[in-house]
Amino acid sequence: MFKFFQKLGKALMLPVAALPVCGILMGVGYWIDPAGWGANSAIAAFFLKAGGAIIDNMAILFAIGVGVGLSDDNDGTGGVAALVSWLIITTLLSPGSVSMLQGIPVEEVPAAFAKIGSQFTGILAGCIGSACYNKFKGTKLPAALGFFSGKRSVAIITAVVSLVVSFILLFVWPVVYGALVTFGTSMVNLGAIGAGVYGFLNRLLIPVGLHHALNSVFWFDVAGISDITNFWAGTGTLGVTGMYQAGFFPVMMFGLPAGALAMYHTAKDSKKKAAAGLLMAAALSSFFTGVTEPLEFAFMFLAPALYLVHALLTGISCTIVAMLPTRAGFNFSAGLVDYVLSFKAPMVLNPAMLLAIGAVFAVVYYVVFRFVITKFDLKTPGREDDDLEAEKSLKLANNDFTAIAATVLEGLGGKGNVVSLENCITRLRLEVKDQAVVDEKKIKSAGVAGVIRPSKTSVQVIVGTQVQFVADEMKKML
Repeated sequence: MFKFFQKLGKALMLPVAALPVCGILMGVGYWIDPAGWGANSAIAAFFLKAGGAIIDNMAILFAIGVGVGLSDDNDGTGGVAALVSWLIITTLLSPGSVSMLQGIPVEEVPAAFAKIGSQFTGILAGCIGSACYNKFKGTKLPAALGFFSGKRSVAIITAVVSLVVSFILLFVWPVVYGALVTFGTSMVNLGAIGAGVYGFLNRLLIPVGLHHALNSVFWFDVAGISDITNFWAGTGTLGVTGMYQAGFFPVMMFGLPAGALAMYHTAKDSKKKAAAGLLMAAALSSFFTGVTEPLEFAFMFLAPALYLVHALLTGISCTIVAMLPTRAGFNFSAGLVDYVLSFKAPMVLNPAMLLAIGAVFAVVYYVVFRFVITKFDLKTPGREDDDLEAEKSLKLANNDFTAIAATVLEGLGGKGNVVSLENCITRLRLEVKDQAVVDEKKIKSAGVAGVIRPSKTSVQVIVGTQVQFVADEMKKML
């Protein structure tokens, strides 16, 4: 499972790299026209729509990115299959479709289906598309259906799998969503502790898109709290209203950017420059606009333990701020723009105190992130094990791929010891029955660069960019 999350994290790097710019564009537009969201300024609308084009379709970016990233050889067919899966799931489970399928008025459709187009669905569609590609890309059909053989069969099989998944989610999704709403409602009377639990779960549920369920309880009118509406309308209670918003400012404006700095400082020297481009842009997005997804998705799957730490620190921030006489709110998110704008809100209370709290959390985040990353050798951006550039430069001394494959196979203990074989850009990835019979010296005699054993049954042979030819020969032998 851990290995899968590592691969998923790497696959998400491509779409995540597109996210910081959307946060900055929307922040500029919102700064120009915070009240009308572009209705009062064509320039603001221009920036808001440009940024929204990316952030509003983030789940689709994730679907395609995961579909390509988890596919063998990063083939684009996996991305197309992922998009097919996304379109089927989100269309079948949209409120209008659910209304027809269940024979009920659309207003009676569970609120969960209005949130089906989440990051969770995008990642799920990407996993479905890539899995179907990896499994069925070599499918051979009868001559009459020959056009749909091989990679062309992947989208068809993906569609069938997505139908099954949609049927399951039709019953499972509203139950999970509804359970979170019920749980959130039960925390209303816990005061500052409830705010902390909410902050923790708000971050923890982002990877699966279910944070919307809790947000509806505390920010809107599901349980009568309406923290955002009452904060800006002045219809709440001074010193209470805003308690489910204010605690996010120290995290989004100070904590996460400091965490990004810690990740940059702990990156490998050879990868610092590349890591800086992603981390600093994402940190700016978090500080300026409160759009945290570019930064959070950059490490939540690569280092899930670190993301858990982040969620805990968010919960602590929300608890502390709820206990103190300070309140601020947001219309968009807890970034600098909304922080400044909230000075004019009727329910604002001692907002400057949040800056002092934020400074403390910046130190805490930096120290804790740096300690956890180095102590447990977490693979945050810039700390990945695979040095693809070095592997890509490898040249096999002997271009007799049949002989190379035979030698590697012999070193693996023969074909009877090989359970499965696939390859990425530079490596053979194998599952074996018995690691004890694997002879690394024999494998390396074929001229390969190295052998890695990630688990008790896994073996990776670093071949270089000619790996496809070696893999093809070995598959014939198997």
